[in-house]
Amino acid sequence: MMDVLLLADLHGEYGKLDPFLDLNPDAVFIAGDLTNMGPAESVTDVLDRIDVPCFAVPGNCDPRETIDVLEQSDCVCLHGAQINLGKISICGIGGSNPTPFSTLFELTDKQIDDLLHKVLQKRELAMHNVLISHAPPYGLLDQANGNHVGSQSVRRHLTSFDLVCCAHIHEERGIAIEEGVKVVNPGMAALGDGAMIHFGNEPKEIEIELITV
Repeated sequence: MMDVLLLADLHGEYGKLDPFLDLNPDAVFIAGDLTNMGPAESVTDVLDRIDVPCFAVPGNCDPRETIDVLEQSDCVCLHGAQINLGKISICGIGGSNPTPFSTLFELTDKQIDDLLHKVLQKRELAMHNVLISHAPPYGLLDQANGNHVGSQSVRRHLTSFDLVCCAHIHEERGIAIEEGVKVVNPGMAALGDGAMIHFGNEPKEIEIELITV
């Protein structure tokens, strides 16, 4: 069993980080929006406080330079990349599909599709196959003002994974299951919301616990 802490949408508010880390996770996933429109360097303090393996993607409210800051840290930047952690394969896609607000890190769905396609070509399948995506899949945990605003490309690749960890839409904290794939939005870590993901010893043995500290 491996217990992974999933955080997202910190938006520059790091006061809840220590109570999260007191849960003693084996690893940490961060699904973007570490800052609130920057500066990118502000994430260094957060990453230095995490003393277990950490895997992150930037969000649409993070400057693109956040990629460089992540890559220079002990955290693994998974934007457009993949890695295996024991029995878990992890792929990542940062930023988001276009929003009405012209935020700092937005990609067209074609760009998201191209990145995911390249990542999946390199991936080595494992017992548990995970995507960390700031943007949710279209139609799943992605409603804003009554409209679905998720990524069509993430949705198109949904069944390539057992678990999709997403964020972006603060009001859509929750867990969904589609075509046997679990999707989780842990909520705003800035407010003390997160999730613990328990990876078991058998395929599809993934339990998700929404938590508040």
